[in-house]
Amino acid sequence: TYKHQSWQVWSDFNLMAACAISNRFDQARFEEREKMYMDRIARYDEKERQVFPELFAIVVEALDDNPEQDFLGNLFMQLELGNHWKGQFFTPYNLCQVMAEMQTGKLQEMVAQKGYIGVNDPACGAGATLIAFAHAAMAKGINYQQQVLFVAQDIDQTAALMCYIQLSLLGCPGYVVIGDTLSQPVPKDPSSIWYTPLYFS
Repeated sequence: TYKHQSWQVWSDFNLMAACAISNRFDQARFEEREKMYMDRIARYDEKERQVFPELFAIVVEALDDNPEQDFLGNLFMQLELGNHWKGQFFTPYNLCQVMAEMQTGKLQEMVAQKGYIGVNDPACGAGATLIAFAHAAMAKGINYQQQVLFVAQDIDQTAALMCYIQLSLLGCPGYVVIGDTLSQPVPKDPSSIWYTPLYFS
């Protein structure tokens, strides 16, 4: 960050990581997202470009080592990047765990009736509440990778893509929408929808 703003590097990293994940599975949006990726990476010189795969490897390793955490959200807050984005503050993960536990009372019955359940966070941030729900469901004997559809939305692109990256790496089937939940709960622009890899299977 010696010649780039920290918040810009963070935003660029999340966009490029999300594009890299998406383009392995979502062929309908490949060209558009490949262009997004190339436009962002062009801001950096050759040496700087080599850092981004290393950063992505750190995220993968952190979530592999401890899947029950909001790694990107915590890092975002520790780096005090929320101040740039209109004073954003992400819900602490332990509070998300409590909220998730409150919603898991009749999961077994719901899955038995429909074969799956859906969970939606209309202001998802980095996805902490959905991650906590996945683990709360798993504790109740629900295979969240096969029996839960995760739906997330956030008006802020960077936050929504943080959620997308984490849900993707944790194997949560579903999608993340970039947009205003209040004014447009049903997205009209297909390019605003980011489907996780497990959604396709």
